[in-house]
Amino acid sequence: MAEISASLVKELRERTGAGMMDCKKALGEVGGDLEKAIDFLREKGLAAAAKKSGRVTAEGLVESYIHGGGRIGVLVEVNCETDFVAKTDEFKALVRDIAMQIAASKPECIRREEVPEETITREKEVLAAQAANEGKPEKIIQKMVEGRIEKYYKEVCLLEQPFIKDPDKTVKQLLTESISKIGENISVRRFARFELGEGLQKRSDDFAAEVAAATKC
Repeated sequence: MAEISASLVKELRERTGAGMMDCKKALGEVGGDLEKAIDFLREKGLAAAAKKSGRVTAEGLVESYIHGGGRIGVLVEVNCETDFVAKTDEFKALVRDIAMQIAASKPECIRREEVPEETITREKEVLAAQAANEGKPEKIIQKMVEGRIEKYYKEVCLLEQPFIKDPDKTVKQLLTESISKIGENISVRRFARFELGEGLQKRSDDFAAEVAAATKC
C-alpha cells in the first residue's frame, strides 16, 4: 500500500467533508490517487458534498463584476439553500471569485452537458481533419480527438476551467470544497458576460480617415 501523507488526507477531507479515517482508508484503497479516492467515498456514501448535491438551492446572490475600467462586465447568479448562508462573507467571497473567473476566462457555458451536440460533432470533425493533416496514423487520430475535446471542455465550460486563483483546482472542485465548508449545496445557475465592442466590426484607421475626409466636402 502506498504511503499516504497527512497533507493528502487533509485535502481529500476538505474536498469531500468525509471523516479523517474514511479519507485515509479511501486513499489507501486507490493507491493515493486523489480523484479516485473522491469517487470511492462517493460510491460508499461518505462524501458529504456529494450527499448535498441533490438538495434544492433556491437562495443565493446575483453578483456583478466590472473589470478594466468598464470594458468587461459580468452578472452571475450563484445559489445556496438558505438566506442565512447567502448573507455570509464566505459565500459572498465565493460568488465574487466566480464572477472574476467568468470575466478572466470567458466561459461559454456552465457545464459540459450544456454544450450543443452539433458543436461537439463539428469540433471533432475539425480536429480529426487537423490530425490527419499532421500526418498522424488513423489508429491514434481518435484518441487525439478525444483528448482535444476534453481540452475544449476545459476552455469553454466554467466548472471545468482551472480556478484563476489556484490553477491546481477546477471551479467545480472549488464549489465542492465550499459545499463541505459551508454545509449547504451550492450551484452556479446562470451568467452573462459583456465585453466592450464584442461582436462589432471595428473600422480601420484608414477607413475612419476616409469617412472623416468625406464629411468635410
